[in-house]
Amino acid sequence: MLGVAVVIIVRSVMTGFGDQWREKILEFKPHVSIISQGGTLITGEEELAAKLRSVDNVVCVTPEVDSRILFSYGNRVQAPVVIGIAGNEFRNAYNVGDPVAGSFDLEPDTLIIGEELAKSMGVWVGSSVTVCAPPLPNEVYLPRKWRVGGIFSSGHYDYDTGYVIADIDSVRDLMGIEEGVFAVHVKTKNEFAVDEKIFSKLCRDVSSVIGNSGSQDYSHTIRGRTYRMITWREADKQLFDALAVETNMTAVLLLLISIVALFCVMNTLLVLTVQKTPEIGLLKALGFGKIKIMAVFLTHGLIQCTIGILLGLGISWAILENLQNIVEWLGTMGMEVFPAEIYQLSEIPHRIVCSDVVYVVVIIYIFGLLASLVPAMLAAAKDPVKALNE
Repeated sequence: MLGVAVVIIVRSVMTGFGDQWREKILEFKPHVSIISQGGTLITGEEELAAKLRSVDNVVCVTPEVDSRILFSYGNRVQAPVVIGIAGNEFRNAYNVGDPVAGSFDLEPDTLIIGEELAKSMGVWVGSSVTVCAPPLPNEVYLPRKWRVGGIFSSGHYDYDTGYVIADIDSVRDLMGIEEGVFAVHVKTKNEFAVDEKIFSKLCRDVSSVIGNSGSQDYSHTIRGRTYRMITWREADKQLFDALAVETNMTAVLLLLISIVALFCVMNTLLVLTVQKTPEIGLLKALGFGKIKIMAVFLTHGLIQCTIGILLGLGISWAILENLQNIVEWLGTMGMEVFPAEIYQLSEIPHRIVCSDVVYVVVIIYIFGLLASLVPAMLAAAKDPVKALNE
């Protein structure tokens, strides 16, 4: 019961983490990014964007200038990434809901910052902050005074602390750029960004637009004559690979709990074999064969496994349904088990996957059958005469 419950709860929470991170990535970050070969600026970005908008399932194309900057207020300094984007495209490209404060109007020399960054810096709407572009060799950019015009909350701690939004012309001016962009970002419908086959077709369509119609490899960076394309899977590959490895290793380790519990099943049946020795002898004297005697003990062990599995499934479902309430209750007791700054999510996620439940049930039944086999064979091997005398 405990083994089944623990494995399903852990796997469900880890699956929920993957879902939440993927959802936040798809809502905030671009699904496909087009950058210039060699890291130079992309010129003629509007013409390229117009071609990309004609691709099926593309809902938003935004030329952007994004770079890390120094952001200071009082004695506090941070280094977020500034995203320079046309004001009328911000809401389409970044799904961050309604403003927490202020507005999302990208006026000149105005910033939209994340809620967590605002808290850590002690700023709010209307605050005047100092921004400075990263220095380049033989060039010096003077700090600028910009105003905080709005505050957003994406629900992802890393995005709410690490990104600020500004008008693209203001960012160009800050970085000493007269024209061009660093990247052209493409957003698709979320279901197409997740579905492997449809997303691969979209990548081929985008690739043909930027001059890569002959390339068929979409698991790595696609290189073309002028541009190269990076998908959201490639940009965050390490995160999802690490999450998958952690999920599988955790499940394997936690299954050891169930294996230990199955030794208890075997011990119970061994004791039962000793207690029921006269009855075993009587059954064998009445003509019951070894197979039937073994079947009795195997059935007994499988019944124990079935009861444990059903109780474990019920407990795991009950805990997952009340997981957030349990976490909050533990928080009131002084036990912070889910700090947002570490896990980068506002609440603990979970999702039960049917394949995980089937996996656990099958494993328990297999080991339960093996655990019951030893006492079943001992019972079947008893001599009926000696057994009756005991």
